Amino acid sequence: MDNAAVAEPPAQVRQFVTLLDDPEVRAWLAAQLARDAAPASEPAAPTVVQEETAALAALEVLREHIARVVTALPNVPAELGAAILRLKGEVSDLGLIFLLPLVIGFIGAGWVAEFLFVRGSRKLRRKVLDASEATVAERVRKLALRLLLALVAVGVFAAASLGAFLLFDWPPMFRQVVGRFLYAYLLLRIGLVLGRILLQPLQSKLRVIPLNDEDAVFWFRRWMAFLGVFAIGWAIATSFRTLGAPLPVVQIVAYLFGLGLVAVAIEAILNRRKDAVSDAAADGDLSDMPSAVPTIIAIIYVLVLYALWLTGAMRIFWLGFVLGLLPPAIRVAQQAVNNLLRPVGAEQRSDAEPTSILAAVVERGARAGLIVGAAALLAWAWNIDLAAVARGDSGIGRLAGGLISVVVIALLADFVWHVTRTTIDVSLRKAAVDAADDDAEEIRRRARLRTLLPILRNVLFFVVVVTGILMALSAMGVQIGPLIAGAGVIGVAVGFGAQTLVRDVISGVFYLLDDAFRVGEYIISGAYKGTVESFSLRSIKLRHQRGPIFTVPFGSLGAIQNMSRDWVIDKLIFNVPHDTDLDKMKKVVKQVGKDMMAEPEIASGILEPLKMQGVNVVGDFAMTVALKMKCRPGQQFTARRRAYALLQKAFSQNGIQFAVPTVSVAGQADPAAVAAKQAMDLVQKPAAE
Repeated sequence: MDNAAVAEPPAQVRQFVTLLDDPEVRAWLAAQLARDAAPASEPAAPTVVQEETAALAALEVLREHIARVVTALPNVPAELGAAILRLKGEVSDLGLIFLLPLVIGFIGAGWVAEFLFVRGSRKLRRKVLDASEATVAERVRKLALRLLLALVAVGVFAAASLGAFLLFDWPPMFRQVVGRFLYAYLLLRIGLVLGRILLQPLQSKLRVIPLNDEDAVFWFRRWMAFLGVFAIGWAIATSFRTLGAPLPVVQIVAYLFGLGLVAVAIEAILNRRKDAVSDAAADGDLSDMPSAVPTIIAIIYVLVLYALWLTGAMRIFWLGFVLGLLPPAIRVAQQAVNNLLRPVGAEQRSDAEPTSILAAVVERGARAGLIVGAAALLAWAWNIDLAAVARGDSGIGRLAGGLISVVVIALLADFVWHVTRTTIDVSLRKAAVDAADDDAEEIRRRARLRTLLPILRNVLFFVVVVTGILMALSAMGVQIGPLIAGAGVIGVAVGFGAQTLVRDVISGVFYLLDDAFRVGEYIISGAYKGTVESFSLRSIKLRHQRGPIFTVPFGSLGAIQNMSRDWVIDKLIFNVPHDTDLDKMKKVVKQVGKDMMAEPEIASGILEPLKMQGVNVVGDFAMTVALKMKCRPGQQFTARRRAYALLQKAFSQNGIQFAVPTVSVAGQADPAAVAAKQAMDLVQKPAAE
């Protein structure tokens, strides 16, 4: 009995030895011993000694880890065999050969229960798939119901398989091993459900991440392979650890499965490169051949991560893992949110621009959640006590707390700015919709929005940035009161030194308050005229009708003629002979006005039809007759051209002639001599005057 006790130590002893094999435990013990050994008479030395000792201890842990793994390589088959023998000894009554069929049987029980659930809920599933997507809310509700049904099916599987397993009283190690394989399979199923919901390789209209069918199938298969290798590797490695295999041996088993993960990642990278090259070569134009540099960098990144894991440099490994995967995760989340919340009737979108206020809120919330989750993962991997950091127990803790506060402030500022910008952009898009069928007041309101909202967006950006910077400085311990006071003094000094700038800004504010002009309107101000294209805080941009653009400070505008407000009176002037029948001419003009109103493309720009005002001037050789019509701003040019064409034709048909200057010669004198004399008189008369 004594020999048996020595040969097989108690479970507590085995656990203690296992803890001593853990590199993190050894590093902590080394740091504690170094701190206790430091002399108490030198107050400044312990911190320096502790930091140096911790760095040396970390390097020593890495060296010992590599040495243990290399030493354990020859013993891997024997240790794995010994672990299997321990399991065989515990289940000697059942037989080890019974383990695999037993696991398959439990999984089969879960499959049967899941099949019955799927068959029983077939009508409900069909109803969910056929549900309407007439609104964004219905589309989100449909996605949520699909995800809920899929997770419930996995839950039924878990309840059946794990429930059947837990009904029996199994030996402890056997229970843990079989339970781990069931948990691994359950993890695989949940991952596949999420992948199918997001990628949906068979039905593009239900796909959340905006990809084409080929890319969706590609990434779903790689996701399935990656999850499968990870789940099986985790189950096998942790099972051998439970069976008493030494930690280095378990790590070697995990590293072998890690090679599988590396192979899946590199295969996906190379295949994406191959597809991109094939697409470029199919066009026959090799100028757009994709560069190989991103592919090489991605492969090096994967190999470096694996090398860090292999050598036990876990802190650097987790840092590289987060820094490498966080940006693409944020980008994919943005695309998925914007595609899911896209307007009804729009095609799937692959860009990262929000289309609505809700999309901006959810997208920035998801972005903040990913960043916070990455920070929490690093804190866990680096053994950082977040509670101690929040309390600020040390100088480093206070610095880390300040940095965390800065990150939180930056996330809040980013959230506020993007939601505000999206709100303004959505309003601008609505204001840019053609308002031809709306009333004049609606047209004016939309033009005013297009004028004021860009300026409001710039002002809000400045406010958010300045407020965020001040809050970040305050969180870092900087006294911002003197800074604000100094900024006020500097602002006063700048105001005195830049009076022209201040005048331009204030003039622009009053122009906007007076609603003197809007974007898209044609204005005249002194020597400047053109269509208003945009504003800044101090100037306005005018596009001349011949192409040049004027940038005019508000302080230089002065009085403004706005040619695009409400209506325009356009006048047409004709010279007709003195003997013209004015009544007949009036009827002809009235008929031409009716003809113009009968043409929809012309009538839409006319408020009052063409009519004759009467004779304005009676001259030496003609009468000046004025016509007028009331048009919408900017439409008078088209109406005028059409009026000239119709009037010329109508006057010709009704015998109405246009007057031209003539010279009448009286008497029997030679006409040539008379003409010469008149010419001489005209020349001499100005000289005499």
